[in-house]
Amino acid sequence: MSRARIVDGVIAAGVAVALLSAGLSADHPPSPLGYAALVAGGLALFPRRRAPVAVLVATAVCALVYQAAGFEVPVVAYLFAVYAAVRAGHRVAAVVASVAMLGAVPLTLLASGLHDAGQAFTQSRDVLQLAWLIAAGAAGEALRQAERRADEAERTREETARRRADEERLHIARELHDSLTHQISVIKVQAEVAVHLAHKRGEDVPEPLLAIRDAGREAARELRATLEALRDDDKNPPRGLDDVPELVRQARTAGLDARLTIEGGGAGVPAAVGRTAYRIVQEALTNVARHAAAATASVRIDHRPGALVVRVDDDGRATAGAAPEPGVGLLGMRERVTALGGRLEAAPRTEGGFRVEAELPVDHPA
Repeated sequence: MSRARIVDGVIAAGVAVALLSAGLSADHPPSPLGYAALVAGGLALFPRRRAPVAVLVATAVCALVYQAAGFEVPVVAYLFAVYAAVRAGHRVAAVVASVAMLGAVPLTLLASGLHDAGQAFTQSRDVLQLAWLIAAGAAGEALRQAERRADEAERTREETARRRADEERLHIARELHDSLTHQISVIKVQAEVAVHLAHKRGEDVPEPLLAIRDAGREAARELRATLEALRDDDKNPPRGLDDVPELVRQARTAGLDARLTIEGGGAGVPAAVGRTAYRIVQEALTNVARHAAAATASVRIDHRPGALVVRVDDDGRATAGAAPEPGVGLLGMRERVTALGGRLEAAPRTEGGFRVEAELPVDHPA
């Protein structure tokens, strides 16, 4: 049993004992029903946290019963119930029940036959103890507001902590980009140039140089993936090649005649390459829908030896010879492709429309 339930049980038992003692100490007519109502009124407080309105009604009924039986005992259990109901937010129920009690107690005292009308009204005013009733409601409301403010403060602290964590994540991403991306790119490019020149001259390429080139490629790829993870505020799992058909389906749902063609096998594609391919298709289809005024679009994914080629064509209003307008979308695609050691071409087609083509390396050929 939890600590709160133990406390509730102790309070309920204590109130029941106090009410029974008050009933036994005064000169009252013997009434088993009255004694039972005194005890039941106290014990009814046990579930006050789980069912405050039901406890409010139960304690009110018990108070009316032992008042009718001639027990002039303060309605202590009912005051506890009013406090619990208001604390739980049931203020209307507490007010309605208290107004009903104000009218019911005089009638109950009259029904007991021990008082005339004037005595019943005076006695009901004393027994109900209006000041204590108001104090119980005020105490419940004060504690409810205090708990609400504490919950709001806790929620604010959690939101502040999440915001600071996001800011720190972005700060780390910027620091990694500024401090590592350039150096790794220089190492990778220099190693690839040295390998290319050695092949061109017909010389044997030293194994350490090949290892440096391959390590540079892999480091650039993994760094890009890490930066994307740090910058990504989306809580969904990262997307990849398997999600490209869903992009095409969504484009068709939006009214674009989009088609997907996949050539070759897809085994061995690194996760970073798959994520970049997905983002390229996503950005290209978004640009087609927003700016191209196109009726059709084709997405082609070609698995070639050592490379993954992604091409998106449309029949929009772009014309050959017109330079594409620079934008954040094209810049983002180019950054992604360059970080993986690939190449990107984005330009109008000779037959009209626009083409985005990216070649992404997927392995390290000897």
